[in-house]
Amino acid sequence: MEHEHDTSAAEGEEYDFATIQKKWQPVWEDLAPFATSDPDDTRPRKYVLDMFPYPSGDLHMGHAEAYALGDVIARYWRHQGFNVLHPIGWDSFGLPAENAAIKRGIDPRGWTYDNIEQQKKSMKLYAASFDWDRELHTSDPEYYKWNQWLFLQMYKKGLAYRKDSWVNWDPVDQTVLANEQVLPDGTSERSGAVVVKKKLTQWYFKITDYADRLLDDLQQLEGHWPAKVLSMQRNWIGRSQGADVDFAIEGRDEPVSVFTTRPDTLHGATFMVVAPDADLAAELAAGSTPEVQAAFQDYLVQVQKSTEMERQATDREKTGVFLGRYAINPVNGERLPIWAADYVLADYGHGAVMAVPAHDQRDLDFALAFGLPVRVVVETTGPDTTGADTTDAAGEADPAASDPAVTGVALAGEGRLVNSGELDGLTKGDAIARMIELLEQRGTGRAATNYRLRDWLISRQRYWGTPIPIIHGEDGSEIPVPEDQLPVLLPPTEGLDLKPKGTSPLGAATDWVNVPNPIDGTPARRDADTMDTFVDSSWYYLRFLNPNDDTQAFDPAEARRWAPVDQYVGGVTHAILHLLYARFITKVLYDLGYITFIEPFTALLNQGMVLMDGAAMSKSKGNIVQLSQQLEEHGVDAVRLTMAFAGPPEDDIDWADVSPVGSAKFLARAWRIARDVTSAPGADPATGDQALRRATHRFLADAPGLVEAFKFNVVVARLMELVNATRKAIDSGVGPADAAVREAAEVTALTLNLFSPYTAEDMWQHLGHEPAVALVPWRTADPALLVEESVTAVVQVDGKVRDRLEVAPTIADADLEEQARASAAVTRAIGERQVVKVIVRAPRLVSIVTKP
Repeated sequence: MEHEHDTSAAEGEEYDFATIQKKWQPVWEDLAPFATSDPDDTRPRKYVLDMFPYPSGDLHMGHAEAYALGDVIARYWRHQGFNVLHPIGWDSFGLPAENAAIKRGIDPRGWTYDNIEQQKKSMKLYAASFDWDRELHTSDPEYYKWNQWLFLQMYKKGLAYRKDSWVNWDPVDQTVLANEQVLPDGTSERSGAVVVKKKLTQWYFKITDYADRLLDDLQQLEGHWPAKVLSMQRNWIGRSQGADVDFAIEGRDEPVSVFTTRPDTLHGATFMVVAPDADLAAELAAGSTPEVQAAFQDYLVQVQKSTEMERQATDREKTGVFLGRYAINPVNGERLPIWAADYVLADYGHGAVMAVPAHDQRDLDFALAFGLPVRVVVETTGPDTTGADTTDAAGEADPAASDPAVTGVALAGEGRLVNSGELDGLTKGDAIARMIELLEQRGTGRAATNYRLRDWLISRQRYWGTPIPIIHGEDGSEIPVPEDQLPVLLPPTEGLDLKPKGTSPLGAATDWVNVPNPIDGTPARRDADTMDTFVDSSWYYLRFLNPNDDTQAFDPAEARRWAPVDQYVGGVTHAILHLLYARFITKVLYDLGYITFIEPFTALLNQGMVLMDGAAMSKSKGNIVQLSQQLEEHGVDAVRLTMAFAGPPEDDIDWADVSPVGSAKFLARAWRIARDVTSAPGADPATGDQALRRATHRFLADAPGLVEAFKFNVVVARLMELVNATRKAIDSGVGPADAAVREAAEVTALTLNLFSPYTAEDMWQHLGHEPAVALVPWRTADPALLVEESVTAVVQVDGKVRDRLEVAPTIADADLEEQARASAAVTRAIGERQVVKVIVRAPRLVSIVTKP
């Protein structure tokens, strides 16, 4: 293969990573060995995808780990004969760019694309095997045009809608957040500010319509996705079975529907609780006395200062306000006082719960705080789940010992129904089924399923994102932008104040926002919000299939050829947000007929974090490790090898505990072996040293299974053993001219391509071959060389190793014992003592026990 670059090496040259990197970069640029655009390529296909980066400055240590591990997989499958699609792009919309631009007084475009250029330069230096012809940026109009197209398809299908609702509000970034973007401590994952509630008109994607499918389809990912991620998704969707129960409200025409997982305990309901920030609470208070209205408004203000995490805390003092209204229990006609209390959330069920204080601890705490009735309707027959003993000395139920009104402990144990009319004596499961039957017969309830999952809130009140393609008429109508008018371009930032202020900066772009109604030409306004950037990443894996096609979002034919993604690689931080949204959009596109699969990522690998001295890297801790400095000191190959050798991919890497210096020394040893080989290319390895050949072929046989099990560190360790064996052969009587030495050196170069491509390519050239080693097929192990001619048997005397014997793998126990007893070292160790026991595990072990 001819190319214009001089890749010759001077005699006596020492391993120098900087020289090698400089030498091979232009060669690979010319060869483009990882391009996948040839329509005549008949190799079977694999799609390997790394979660694409956000362009915030240069690459960092987290990028170094993620792209090293993903590249091992992509390079491995090429060696196995696959045409591997391994694309790269940038997730380039979003708040960080906008906030950085505001801080610097510049356009977010400039900040974003400057960072992309820097990261791209570093990415090419890092030598990940990307197909650069498929590069994309989500902030390009050529990309976000199709975000808008996707929105319109969702809108036409009834899956995109707008409503007034209480939303999570980030007071620093002055924008809404989806539930998934609020951390468990109630703060914003973006700014770190405490999230508050605010009522706004927002756009949503109806992901709840797909809740069952999102949950049930996780079964096909079992064994291919980390169990932790599957569990997180199941918990987030949070499906629970129960009943919707209709409670009539005095003075209200329509009943209120309450979801409960325990309809069997309806006879134990003694009051109702409504979320104070639910519309129902405001409505009920408005129909009460002025005193109640005032008390409710004061309480609502107080509640809005609390985070959801605080409201759900079990040890928090219960607060609430009586709304002066009553509900009617549908099973016994009792009047139940209705309270507003912050331990109920507006987006759970219907924003109201029936309170059964005897059997729910939060309801009990509230009842005891406000003097409300407590009625036991499940008689437990032993210790309940809280550990409270509810039996007397004879083992019978003791009412005094188990009365929650006395003990302050709710009865959560199993038992039989009491004080419940015709349900008395039934167990929980039977009582639930019977109560649902009764409710359905009376028309006051029905079986129901509830989900923790809420619809995906996609509106953002910021500039740097995809404009929502809707026009609002003067009469309040919503008019989709015609598809032939896409993209709706972001206006220039000149004259716009991008600082967060609670409304989108786009609303101030007068020439942009004011447009004629496309239907009748009357004055209208564009929607000024932009889309959540998780929309961008929910389908980007499909855009990689034809990123330069301006006629369609992606080619369905290409999707049939390449998708779904065979192997996805990225951090577990995206276990809920990104992965759930991508799964949802994939199912929508399947329903629309654009694709033929229902899950976007067949297999998932989560890498751990790169730490320093046991802690996440941060400027405040002063423990930042700069990737650029590590690359300059140790070279790309050493850093990449260190990432792979540090441990299982899912484990965290503490950079203080690893050794890029050691990796560099190993690479130099491997590189020198290639230079020492003196046999000609094509020399018949069968004529070479058989012991070295057996070591080489055992490695060839074992490495694929280890890579496919993501045991990259074990592959590196085994490769180090092979290099040591090869060096020993060169320096011993075997010598550098032996064909088995060449074979081992070539296998070393082939394998090093997975981890350290510069060194691998240079070795391959020294061994007399043309680039690129990345496209060379994996060698097949010779089965004859995998049969062990001998194994090492360890001989112990009283637990101490006294000798090692080379024996046949098929040796019998008696023969192995005889050889062990004949060993001079063993005889000396036994001395005059009596042998009382001999344990033989042929062909590996003889353990001799003597009497002192």
